[in-house]
Amino acid sequence: MTTQHSTVSEVMTRDVVTVRPDTPFKEITSVLSSHGISAVPVADARGAPMGLVSEADLLRKQAEQPAGGQAAAPGWPREKAKARAENAAGLMTTPVVTAHADWTVAQAAREMDRHRVKRLLVVDETDRITGIVSRSDLLHVYLRPDEEIREEIRADVLQGMLRLGGDEVQVQVHDGVVTLRGEVEKRSTAQIAERLAGGVEGVVTIRPMIDYAIDDRTAEDHRQPGIEATGPRRRPL
Repeated sequence: MTTQHSTVSEVMTRDVVTVRPDTPFKEITSVLSSHGISAVPVADARGAPMGLVSEADLLRKQAEQPAGGQAAAPGWPREKAKARAENAAGLMTTPVVTAHADWTVAQAAREMDRHRVKRLLVVDETDRITGIVSRSDLLHVYLRPDEEIREEIRADVLQGMLRLGGDEVQVQVHDGVVTLRGEVEKRSTAQIAERLAGGVEGVVTIRPMIDYAIDDRTAEDHRQPGIEATGPRRRPL
C-alpha cells in the first residue's frame, strides 16, 4: 500500500473562460464580473496561453487617472502602457506560468511560490489550456479530516513502508498537527518516519517524540560500555 498524493487534475477548475488578444477592455471587465473570477487567461486561436489579465491589470487605468486636479503619480513604463491599453493584448501579464494536470499539488505549490504568482494555467501536451489552479485550490488538502490523516500515516507509512508494528509508534492528529510517540531501534528509522509522515497530505506539522537506542549515523549505541541500559534515549529529531 503506497501513499497517494492529490494531483492538479483533482483540484483545478476545468471550465476555463478565456479571452482573445483583441478582446476589448470593457468586455474583459464584463467577463470577470459575470463569471465571478479575478483573472482571465488570454489564449491564441488554438487555445494556447499568451498571458493573463487580472483585476489588478484593469485597475491600472483607474490608478493613472488624475485625482482632485492632481496628476497621477509616476509609474513604470509597463504600468503606464497597461493604463492606456484598450484590449487584452495590452493589458495582459506575460509570461504566463503553467502546470500540468498530472503534477502533484505539492509540485504546483512550489512552482506558484517560486514565481510569486496566485494561479497557474494548466496545459496539455500540445500546450492548450485545460484548466486553471489557484492558491485556494491547493489549500483544500488541509481540509482533510484528522482521522483520515492518522490512518494513512499508521497504515501506509508506519506499517506499509517501514514495517513497524502497531505498538512501536503511535500516531495522534489534532487540527492537522501530527504527534509521533513510540520507540524504535535506530535513529534513522525515527527520522524516516518523521519525514514520510510530514509528506502526507493535510499534515500541518510534525511533533516527533520517538525514542531510539542506536544512533546509526555513527553506528554507536547511546548506551556507554559498562553501564547497564535503563531504556532508550529520547532525542529531538
